[in-house]
Order: sequence, then C-alpha cells, then structure tokens
Amino acid sequence: MTASVTRPDAPASSALPGIDPLIRIAHVSKRYAMRQSGCLQALDDVSLDIRTGEFVAIVGPSGCGKTTLLHILAGLLGDFEGSVTLAGARVDGPSPHVGVVFQDATLLPWLTVLQNVLIPAKLQHRDTASIRQQAADLLKLVGLEGFERSYPGELSGGMQQRAGICRALVGDPAVLLMDEPFAALDAITRDGMNAELQRIWQRSASTAVLVTHAIPEAVFLADRVAVMSPHPGKVVGIVDVDLPRPRTVSDMGSPQAIAAVARIRALLAEALDTSALGKGAFDKGVRNAVVRGGAGRDALDRNGRE
Repeated sequence: MTASVTRPDAPASSALPGIDPLIRIAHVSKRYAMRQSGCLQALDDVSLDIRTGEFVAIVGPSGCGKTTLLHILAGLLGDFEGSVTLAGARVDGPSPHVGVVFQDATLLPWLTVLQNVLIPAKLQHRDTASIRQQAADLLKLVGLEGFERSYPGELSGGMQQRAGICRALVGDPAVLLMDEPFAALDAITRDGMNAELQRIWQRSASTAVLVTHAIPEAVFLADRVAVMSPHPGKVVGIVDVDLPRPRTVSDMGSPQAIAAVARIRALLAEALDTSALGKGAFDKGVRNAVVRGGAGRDALDRNGRE
C-alpha cells in the first residue's frame, strides 16, 4: 500500500475521501480521427498512480500526448480506452474537485481580476462571502493585492498567470492540473513563478499534476517526474526527485537535482532512439540536444507540436 504525501502547515482536505492513490490512470489509450490518414494514436496504454498530496510532473517531447492526458484527467476529453478514477470514482466530466490552469491565462477581458477569479464559484453557485474572502486572500498571496479591480489588459503576462492560478484554487480543489502555465514567460520571471507556485502548493492541500517541456522546472517542482515517449505517448519511466522542501533555484545545482535531470534526459533520449520519430524526423542533433539540455526544448518544438 502506498502512503499519502503530507506537507507541514497544509490544511486538511475534506473535499474527497482519503483514498490512495487519489488518481489512477489505467491503460489509457486515445486516438484522434484524421481526415486524410485515418487516425492518430496520441496515447498508448498509459498507466500512472498519483498519491494524495503529491506533486507529479509529466515531461515529454512535443506531440507526445501530455496535454491530451491532462485534458482526460480534467474530464474535458472523453472517448478514450482504459479508465481514469479520482478518489475511486470514474472521471467522466469536469469536477468541482479539480482546478485547471491552462497554457494561457484565458482571463475574460471584460471582467476584473477578482471577477475572473470568481468564475468557477459562480458557475458552481458558490459565490459566497467566504469564497470572496478566499479569492482576496489568494490574490494577496500571489502579490496581486490592489489589482482586484484591474482588467486583464492592465496586467503583465506573469500577473495574468498568477490570477489564473488563483482562479483554479478558489474553493480548495483536491486536484490542481497545470498545462505549461509559464511557457510564455521569460526565464527570470519563470523561475520566480515556479517558486511562487511551490509556495502556494505547499500551503494548500491540493494534489498537483504539471505538464511541461522544461526538465529543470519539473525537477524543481515535482516529487516524481513521469517521462513520456514521442507519439504514441507512453510512460517510459518515473524519476523520483529527492530534494527537501522548500526548494530554491540554488538547489538545482545539487547532486540530487543534477542526477534527476540527467536521468530524465537519458530516458527521453532512449525513447527517441526507439521511436518512429527517432528513426525519421528527429535527427542525431536533436537527440544530442535532449541529452545535453541546452537547445533541447527548442529543437523538440521545431520538430513537432503538442
């Protein structure tokens, strides 16, 4: 039996029963119909258990089905083989227990920051005084106090993403799903946002799942990193991250962090070597970039899209 992950000072979650694993992905496969080529196999027999209170990152090359898998977890995408359960119940649609942060902040431009954060509460008919206070507290936590009445167009990209995270956390969801929320930010802002995300997660009771191309980001944030192959996406390995929390950017120079990054790169390189893409569209330069780091993400992005 696996034990749940606990964090000091995190509030107790009463939204879902204490079942471990909290999320169970069992033999999930997903195909997309294509007009000219029949179908595209996006996911192939993906299985993964995620424990209560755990932070799991999913890493893989563009087009490997990471976002597809996240959408299935969120209940936004059906018609797949296999099963996904949340606290023992099958996921067959969006759940109030799940918050989602997308690649773009997707704030409604005609609503204020506070109104955007409160959208999930309004849709669930939970726009109460306590929820409004929680929204205000979250905005203060992420440094947006004083911007409650501002409009998205008046905020920077990083500020908009902070508001998007607050929106996902309103109502204390049991699960927080994130699809490359900081991909469009510069490196310095991204490092700051990762530290901010870690702080917010540690103060919540949420189980977190992050999709990212950035291997150092995955190691900085996650307890475990699931590595996926090129499409059809499969989980080819799980890497444990043995770093104490809270983590700082300087921790990424530790032997544990360096070893975790190297292991993830080795799994990706091996997956590229054995895949159809590795034998065709991905050349040796791309494979070497994955192993070294450096231009790895840019090289992958040039050869495929999520």
